[in-house]
Amino acid sequence: MKLSSRSKAYMIPEYSLTGDLLSFLTCNLQYRYQNKGTLPPSMPIQLWFGEFIHGVMEEAYLQWELNKTPFPWDWKKDIRPIENMIDARLQVRGLYPPKEHFFSTNHPSNENVDVNERDHKKLASARAERAINYWGPHLFPLIDSAELLIKGIRNMPHYDKNTSRSNYYGINGVIDVLSSLKINETIENTRQTTLDSYRNKIIEYLKNDKEFQEHINSIDGDEYEVIIDYKGMRRPSNQKEDDETWIRHKWQILTYAWLRRQQADAKPIVAGIIFYLNELVPSKEDLIVVQQDIHNNLTDIPKEGEFKKDVALIENWDEDAKVPELSSEFKTARSIRIININNEEIEKALNEFDNVVNNIESSLIKEIKGCKIQDAWKAQGDERTCDACDFKTFCKNKKTKPKEFTIP
Repeated sequence: MKLSSRSKAYMIPEYSLTGDLLSFLTCNLQYRYQNKGTLPPSMPIQLWFGEFIHGVMEEAYLQWELNKTPFPWDWKKDIRPIENMIDARLQVRGLYPPKEHFFSTNHPSNENVDVNERDHKKLASARAERAINYWGPHLFPLIDSAELLIKGIRNMPHYDKNTSRSNYYGINGVIDVLSSLKINETIENTRQTTLDSYRNKIIEYLKNDKEFQEHINSIDGDEYEVIIDYKGMRRPSNQKEDDETWIRHKWQILTYAWLRRQQADAKPIVAGIIFYLNELVPSKEDLIVVQQDIHNNLTDIPKEGEFKKDVALIENWDEDAKVPELSSEFKTARSIRIININNEEIEKALNEFDNVVNNIESSLIKEIKGCKIQDAWKAQGDERTCDACDFKTFCKNKKTKPKEFTIP
């Protein structure tokens, strides 16, 4: 009796929108070491804050859904316990908070400290409190699902049976918030009994978006979905939508929309909303970049009209001075971004994702065939990425500026 040989293992590579797409585009080589080589960054400040603010917002929503605690929430009584919980979870994963941005009571030396607002509410806590108290009353009543995992499968780009690892690849992502809306009923349904003049800011922004209104008027039925994503960062620079980060965030939302459409219970998806939460409490570093964006016309927020005073405050601000007090309306406009969903834009985003997957697969195959890591993967990070990179000491293409020394 002749025994058949075991067939080769069949594996479908899987890629995530943030962990793979955005990481690879930031720097191919850094992505190889951190994601494929499982070498975590030693000081993951941006990663920590992104995970922190996502966790805080999700837990705040779950507690609001359970208790319906009225806003505004007290930082020490209502929000600080949530921060401690999320901080503990992140530390288990090896993500420790930067001391200058967050006071951790999970550190042994701080366990018995009586936390007070004046001395211990640092930047991360101030942003968490502002995000919950500012967007919470408008966002939480609209939430249908939180932290929704979505998956899909696509043909492997440029498939070659002799070299490609698979003829398909998987995409996965996690939608921070999915809202199921009936716009004509939502304002009444989300009205707070204690505030007769309450208006939902998110609904107002959607109703004032012309493209969004045209879209929902073309849909059969009156119920649809909006995808919402949090970003623990400032609003990216953009001019005629040619900034890489600005475009990639749009691709992310559009790809989420395509993945969500694959699910049986999906309703028509008409828009995505990104909240840039750092805009609610900007740091000096953030404001310096905003000042540069305004000066170079690299922002979509208009200089004239209702924001004229805010723009003047930023333009005349000196970085050695105290951060100017900007209006709530200006911060809101910079914090929220609406991305309208249509089939043509979705197809563009998917093609871009295909290109990224093709480049990752090509680099992997080069390395499998014996090519050196730094020859198989391009080092293409910008100066800021290189400054924070743990691999800059041996990277051939580092862009860090040499330190200047003065002879006394």
